[in-house]
Amino acid sequence: MDTIIIFDFGSQTAQLIGRRIRELGVFSAIVPGDSRIADLDLTDAKGIVFSGSPSSVYGEGSPHPDPAVYDTGLPILGICYGFHHMTQDFGGAVEPHETKEYGRSALRFLKPDPLFRDVPDGFISWMSHGDSVSRLASGFEMVAVSGRHPAAAVWSERRFYGIQFHPEVTHCEFGSTILENFAVAVCGAAKSWSMDLYLDQAVERIRERAGDRDVLLLISGGVDSTVVAGLLLEALDPARVHLMYIDTGLMRKRESAEVAVNLERLGARNLYLIDAEEEFLEALAGIEDPERKRSIIGDLFMSVQTREVEARGVGGALLAQGTLYTDMIESGKGVGKKAHVIKSHHNVRSPLVEAKREAGEIIEPLDCLYKDEVRELGRKLGIDERIVGRHPFPGPGLAVRILGDVTKEKCGILRDADAIYLEELRERGLYDEIWQAFCVLLPIRSVGVAGDSREYGYVLALRAIISRDGMTADVYPFEPKDLLEISSRITNEVSQVGRVVYDVSSKPPATIEWE
Repeated sequence: MDTIIIFDFGSQTAQLIGRRIRELGVFSAIVPGDSRIADLDLTDAKGIVFSGSPSSVYGEGSPHPDPAVYDTGLPILGICYGFHHMTQDFGGAVEPHETKEYGRSALRFLKPDPLFRDVPDGFISWMSHGDSVSRLASGFEMVAVSGRHPAAAVWSERRFYGIQFHPEVTHCEFGSTILENFAVAVCGAAKSWSMDLYLDQAVERIRERAGDRDVLLLISGGVDSTVVAGLLLEALDPARVHLMYIDTGLMRKRESAEVAVNLERLGARNLYLIDAEEEFLEALAGIEDPERKRSIIGDLFMSVQTREVEARGVGGALLAQGTLYTDMIESGKGVGKKAHVIKSHHNVRSPLVEAKREAGEIIEPLDCLYKDEVRELGRKLGIDERIVGRHPFPGPGLAVRILGDVTKEKCGILRDADAIYLEELRERGLYDEIWQAFCVLLPIRSVGVAGDSREYGYVLALRAIISRDGMTADVYPFEPKDLLEISSRITNEVSQVGRVVYDVSSKPPATIEWE
């Protein structure tokens, strides 16, 4: 199958490049940026993309591509850091800016080029960098400029392209067109990949990986773990699939009852519902640091799972998880060794989980997919739309939506407020317009008036974002009337909440979750 190879230099959006290319129907594969060309199978490769990076090309320890990559005869597209490294490798110069350039930037074309076919002059690109090319490399010439960067896009007769902007992010206009032009027009790759193919391959990989062993899935009832359950039940005899739901006391309202019903509809035979609320709340008592919360929850998950598995006689089963690629890259576990940690995900960086992963004891069939791709896969499996369309919910649950220490009382307050918020969104026809919405309980109280009494109530933040993949996100533009009415209902029905605020931060610079 024709393939575009992506060299990942630690970029937070390397997998996003691959995903965008797969959306076009062209298969993509990601390899570490410093891979030796002699170790790669390039039989089906039609082109190469160099990703961005949190590093600078002149920085100590920055990742470097194998020089032999330039002798493969394949077209190369260098994005940001990839462009910089190509420039440096061919004798050009890269220098730091006094200030970083971030955000929208209009590009003006100096000459026509296949890379920008059907892209209008003056289109809005997306910049995110602190360095730029100050002198072109030998054999390269400029194709496009921006207001702040003369070298916004360059090319050479060897079909090497360098672009300063990021076509993979949704904020870049015509980004998919540019990537399609590179993959199809420049590289000549055929459009032969689809989600149907991914489903077939995922089922086959699960069968190969599981062999004759049973598989245990720690299921939350959310989209990711439910889709994994559907995959396991599709690939294996349901008698070999064990689904364990651990009620941590950190779940949404009525979550546990809904989980049992949904999994039974999928054909689950071995479903274990574990009440571990007291254990988790005791372990989290007094803990305020979010990374400590995630670590504690991840380790306790594994400990409870180990204990309960032994009690049920399925200790030899492989562990399955609904880990997404966003979980991996935000935890610094993307391809290669140069990714930065943004926040640890308990199903990725927990020491016990890492030990199992290194031992080959974990099946993670979604670890190269983004949330919207998981939803598409769920629909292919025939999972109910109400489940597939659910908003994302973090593995640590309400613990990372309660800033500061976690208590049973705070969980109850947040659970009730969040249920009202989501109910209101559904009734107003807004739920499906929003990619993710939730409440955050802040570690402060604010003065208010209840009747004739002066009281200090909790401050609750509402969050609602629109996104395609969770890597970037914009604030949902509520009508003021909706916010006012939702806030009023929460403060009237959840007496401990005295003030409601709305989070208007985009991602980046903020993350979607607060912790």
